[in-house]
Amino acid sequence: MYIFPAVVSQGPLTGGSEDTMLENIVGQAGNQIGYQFWDLALREHTHMRKQSLMCASTTEDSFGSFFHFDDTEHLRKWHGIHRISCKARAILIDMEEGVISQLLRGPIRDVFDSRQLITDVSGSGNNWAVGHKEYGLKYKENINNLLRKEAEKCDFLQCFFILHSMGGGTGSGMGTSVLSNLSEEFPSVQRFVVPVYPSREDDVVISPYNAALATHQLSRFADCVLPVENQALINICNQVSKALPRNAYSTGQTPTNISHLKQESVFTSSLGVLAKHCKEKPFDQMNNIVANLLLNVTSFSRFPGSLNMDLNELVVNLVPYPQLHFLVSSFAPINALASGEILLRGIDNMFTEAFSPYHYLLETNPKSGLYLACALMLRGQGQIYDIRRNLNRLTHGFNFVPWNMDRWKIGLCAIPPIGHPYSLVTLTNNTCFQQNLLRMKSRFLKLYKCKAHLHHFLKVDGMESEDFETSLSCLSTLIEDYQSLDKSTANAALFTQPRLKLFV
Repeated sequence: MYIFPAVVSQGPLTGGSEDTMLENIVGQAGNQIGYQFWDLALREHTHMRKQSLMCASTTEDSFGSFFHFDDTEHLRKWHGIHRISCKARAILIDMEEGVISQLLRGPIRDVFDSRQLITDVSGSGNNWAVGHKEYGLKYKENINNLLRKEAEKCDFLQCFFILHSMGGGTGSGMGTSVLSNLSEEFPSVQRFVVPVYPSREDDVVISPYNAALATHQLSRFADCVLPVENQALINICNQVSKALPRNAYSTGQTPTNISHLKQESVFTSSLGVLAKHCKEKPFDQMNNIVANLLLNVTSFSRFPGSLNMDLNELVVNLVPYPQLHFLVSSFAPINALASGEILLRGIDNMFTEAFSPYHYLLETNPKSGLYLACALMLRGQGQIYDIRRNLNRLTHGFNFVPWNMDRWKIGLCAIPPIGHPYSLVTLTNNTCFQQNLLRMKSRFLKLYKCKAHLHHFLKVDGMESEDFETSLSCLSTLIEDYQSLDKSTANAALFTQPRLKLFV
């Protein structure tokens, strides 16, 4: 599912105000990333309230997007975050109870209601079939009841965010099972998915099967997918480590001098404690990067802005074809967030970084593919002319489909990240994602041609060999769809008629 424990997060519901966001977390990776997200969201809302960046009523309404109060009296008297009375709009699911038990002993344990948890003890054994066919059916009714109860607490249910890993059993299997349940129970509510794909050197030998089977489900039941790759996150962490001052870390793996690192950074928790630094498996840093991505993407549902963006507008503007809903994401700045000695060099440099290959959360480069559409989500001290200036400077060489004349979706959020003047998230629908699918298909075929490990899946009730053939066919179809779009650029001249101009 995720790099870390698997999660299915259902995100946007805005309770208390016009819309509400709900988050479901399935598996170890998902639960760990979701925990970081809630941690950062609590700190952000507390900071906004203390700094009086928004009026009290606006702050309360924005806080209700992701949290709700069991006692309405606490909301009327709210002067900060009462962690005992406020609860996250989330459902935590894991077929191994170890990670959830650990999170419930953490500093924000009171944010999670015990009635929102679904756990088992045996786990899915890294097997998609066990998570999807066995546990998905076993816990379907319980999960649907929790979903209905959380949805009923929302004034307006805007969409769901689902976070989960793709390489394990609970994340890929149980996560996609919850996704299919949502399509049945809430067919008119948009479903956003943030799946974490395994790296090339994954420790789960059958992860290619799990990833392919889960991708088939995402193509069917998701409305918008923001895929993340472990290897890309590892590369980002390594680049940031190289940029840090040499004396920031000792020869060991534990930081000895954290004065170089900002308290509000992608590598620190909400309590200002630096996450453990580990070059081989920097799970904490990787989780925080994804959590910060989600924090910025959802900021438009939580805070005001001069050019605000509804999350559902992303689907309308960035997904021209129903199955081609996989978006490549990038986040900037990253280096400046990690160290107090790395100066933030300006908004123009931030745009340059956001479009550079190493800032993407997938191992790909959109400049090598065909752009279908792109969203720019800017927070803080930025204006529309800053975006236009940088688009004119950077995107003259971008290869867009000729029929999309209004290719940019722009959002401006007035509230900046904590401790920093601005941040930028880009979401791109690009044919370059076919390279990731080709790598996934190649890894899948290496096992499938030899029929290796199939018996682990086929012994599960309800699992058939046709499921593998269908998933392989889905990958091939997605790749062919992207390739056909690339080929269509050869006839671009047929569509390059100038737009209608009116003369007065």
